[in-house]
Amino acid sequence: MVASGQRAGRMAAELGRAAAGSAPAALSPHAQLSAFRLGSAALPIGAFAYSQGLEQAVASGAVHDAPSAERWMRGLLTSSVLTLDVPLLRLMQIAWQADDRAEVQRLGNLLFAMRGSHELREEERQLGAALGRLLAKLGIEAAAPFVHEPRATLVALFALAAVSWEIPEESAALSYCFAWAEAQVGAATRLIPLGQSQAQRVLSSLIAEVAAGVPFALGVDEPGLAATTPGQALLSMAHETQYSRLFRS
Repeated sequence: MVASGQRAGRMAAELGRAAAGSAPAALSPHAQLSAFRLGSAALPIGAFAYSQGLEQAVASGAVHDAPSAERWMRGLLTSSVLTLDVPLLRLMQIAWQADDRAEVQRLGNLLFAMRGSHELREEERQLGAALGRLLAKLGIEAAAPFVHEPRATLVALFALAAVSWEIPEESAALSYCFAWAEAQVGAATRLIPLGQSQAQRVLSSLIAEVAAGVPFALGVDEPGLAATTPGQALLSMAHETQYSRLFRS
């Protein structure tokens, strides 16, 4: 599986210790609403079409109920999202603030190299291009070149939106993680399937993990980037030839 229960537990404890004493950054009403917007399932970029390997995990029997779905998602969260996506989101916000597009592209290339399968890289590119198209239509000119960029990334465009709308790093990270968690729970609801109350209990667990983990993740610099999810990569590769599919990843 993505991460063992013991390993996930140790990671959760470490993240919780790192989060002790942290305080949320103050937000203007506009920035707060913009953070809600970025994290909303209604954001028209097509995130609902991707399961990030969960569909194949269900097909294989590795994920089959609410507890196994929660273990799967917590594994991805603590071994990839909080150790790769969120640190890169912060670094890309810094690069956008400096108008350093070469650095944004370099970090995007690094993210591509650390995605474990063709499907996961295509998901990153397609969601990045979709968000770039939306932001360009909303008047953020820097997003336009990413619409046809072969290595556009969702993280880069999310960071651009956060900088453009003056969303602080922590709030942007929380918004990104919630959007990811909600999409995963939504996929599990359709695939397993989960009942609505079961799905909300899983989401509550992920929210607690995110709240504890984001302060730690924001302190990770480039040498500490990591994505240790071989189970996801293998299942994602198998998903490419799965006979019948609801999701694109």
